[in-house]
Amino acid sequence: MHISVHKKIRVGFFIAFTIIVVASLVSYVIARNLMHNADRLSHAVEVSKRLDAITRYLKDAEAAIRGYSLTKEEAFLNPSMEERSIKIENEYRKLRRIIDDPAQQRNLDTLKRLLDVKYTQLTGQRKGSSSAAIQQAEVSMDRIDHKVEDMILIEQAQLNEKTRMFHFFSGLSIPVLFIISIAAILIGVYSYITLTREFRLQLHIEARMKNYQRELQENIALLNNTNKELEQFAYVASHDLQEPLRKISTFSDRLLSKHRHELPEEAGQLIDRMVAAVGRMRILINDLLSFSRAGRITPESLVPIDLNTILQDVIGDLEPALQEKKGSILFDQLPVIEGSDTGFHQLFQNLLSNSIKFAHPERPLEIRIRRELLTGKEAGFTSEKKWGETYCRISIQDNGIGFDQVYADRIFLIFQRLHGVSEYKGTGIGLAICKKIVDSHNGTITAVGAAGQGSTFVIVLPVKQIRED
Repeated sequence: MHISVHKKIRVGFFIAFTIIVVASLVSYVIARNLMHNADRLSHAVEVSKRLDAITRYLKDAEAAIRGYSLTKEEAFLNPSMEERSIKIENEYRKLRRIIDDPAQQRNLDTLKRLLDVKYTQLTGQRKGSSSAAIQQAEVSMDRIDHKVEDMILIEQAQLNEKTRMFHFFSGLSIPVLFIISIAAILIGVYSYITLTREFRLQLHIEARMKNYQRELQENIALLNNTNKELEQFAYVASHDLQEPLRKISTFSDRLLSKHRHELPEEAGQLIDRMVAAVGRMRILINDLLSFSRAGRITPESLVPIDLNTILQDVIGDLEPALQEKKGSILFDQLPVIEGSDTGFHQLFQNLLSNSIKFAHPERPLEIRIRRELLTGKEAGFTSEKKWGETYCRISIQDNGIGFDQVYADRIFLIFQRLHGVSEYKGTGIGLAICKKIVDSHNGTITAVGAAGQGSTFVIVLPVKQIRED
């Protein structure tokens, strides 16, 4: 199954977008872990630095007190214990601000109590100290050292955990990014190959289409020339056939008028049949001439036509035949449509003559003509170019003998008859002429019938003819 290039491009774009999203997520996770690890390292360094400062200040204070106790020199008490206590308190507050772990905060509370005890001991040693007091001071300092070590170990454990996570994601990211890169490269190569192939195929198709279009134009030109030649041949041949028919008709009339009484009865009947055949042949030739001329439209012949005037002229011409069938015609007000005057006259002439010819023998003939304005889309045209144009739908309905719907398409073909010549006169060309006229006006004609009930002919014509430059 061939997949269109548009679908391939959409699939390629979706895959590329997915790869970009995955790569972005992986990069985000790695960057986030790197930042967290850096923050944790900075935090651990800061905490260790503050804890080390506290222990250093304590040990300096303890050494100063011991030096003062031994020498009684005031220089050891500079700076004073109050100043040293303020420095320790500042370091402690900085720790309190940067530590947000509950376990570490509890350790800070414990450290605060130990520092208070140590400060009391140092103040007491300044006034004088016994060996027991010195021993208690050493025990207190050991507790502070252990607590500081515990806090540093906790910070180190958290740093190690972040480092392990960072190494895990870093180790995972390398193969993931490698696979993503390989996939992106493969998709890029595949897209390039696909687009190149499709581009070449498109160029080939365009070249073939140009050749087909050129051949089609040549065939259309040839077909138009052939049609013109056939129309000219039919026209000339029909005119040439008129002369021998006139002679046959003339000689037959003279023969019957002068020698009818001399001829046997059977010979007279044969001559009558010959005259009738000549009459039918003349009608057929005239209809062929009408068919060959029907649908010949030039831009100059397209003028606004008042269909009401055309219809009234046709009804006037058919008045005797209409009275013979005791028929009546009711019609809506028809619009003004651009087209050929002669073509529309022949169209209504043939359709109304057809209704009169096939009137039902057991009831008066009634013909109803309705019209409706609608858009090309409402009219059922498949070409979107015609959807915005205005069309007129004209329906001619009668209550004649009708026809079986299976013959709806056949009746518009030339020389197609649903009844024998002995039943209804005609050559089977009238409706073919109607279709040719409607087609030449860019319209449609259809028929709906029911045997014994009547028929309806529906004509759809554009109000204005579309002229192509």
